[in-house]
Amino acid sequence: MKTRIQDRLRKAKRRIERRLAGTREDQGRPMFAAENVRVELADKVRAIGVGGIGVVHRLAQEVGLVDAIDRRLHLLKIHRPYHESDHVLNLAYNALCDGTRLEDIELRRNDEVFLDALGTERIPDPTTAGDFCRRFGEADIRSLLEAADEARLNVWARQPKRFFERATIDMDGTLVVTTGECKAGMDISYKGTWGYHPLQGPGEPGGNRRQPAEKRVAKAPPPATLRDPNRSAAKAGPRQGADRSPPRVRGSHPPGRRLRRVRVPADGL
Repeated sequence: MKTRIQDRLRKAKRRIERRLAGTREDQGRPMFAAENVRVELADKVRAIGVGGIGVVHRLAQEVGLVDAIDRRLHLLKIHRPYHESDHVLNLAYNALCDGTRLEDIELRRNDEVFLDALGTERIPDPTTAGDFCRRFGEADIRSLLEAADEARLNVWARQPKRFFERATIDMDGTLVVTTGECKAGMDISYKGTWGYHPLQGPGEPGGNRRQPAEKRVAKAPPPATLRDPNRSAAKAGPRQGADRSPPRVRGSHPPGRRLRRVRVPADGL
């Protein structure tokens, strides 16, 4: 970071510290005043509420995620104009920007600065995104998981030797709550919540946090094999995710390194 920028950040931090440390005595009026406020539309300067989205997309390109998705996932016969990676990342970025449903994509579609940050003329609309999701079968979901694994291996390849000192794979079942009651395959859990019960590895959302010098990679079986939320992961299976993770980790290690631990639930997988 440039020295000039660091100085500006330090000054801003000192200013806010002085304001927060101000007097606590009664001022004789409410603290919220909002005096002399004007709203203007700038000609050149434009703002965005998710300023890091462009950097996130650059990261996806650098680690090979975009290329891996387009190479492994084939759901579209013709690209008019979107590719598979455009659709997948459109859904991912919607969630990353606090979107909770497909309809929230429309907010991003009409945000000119957001589109410029991604370097695109437009993004798929909610209806198109929904149609894309309905094209997935079990094999397609596995292809998408493999694309993510490929990008993960590219990231590991750039790590120092200390990163490979130990690899720990944790796998367990988890309850994923949804907001609807009519989605295919979902059920009510023993906790009274509606959702799914996927087998989940630490690389998945909600998994354990990575400890120093550990690699956690086990990917969950796809939603096509989701289980009854009232059954344990051990009794309901399946084992595909567990079976394919250790070889992948071993293959990513430098020669002479070994996979140290595979941790599973107390009642097994």
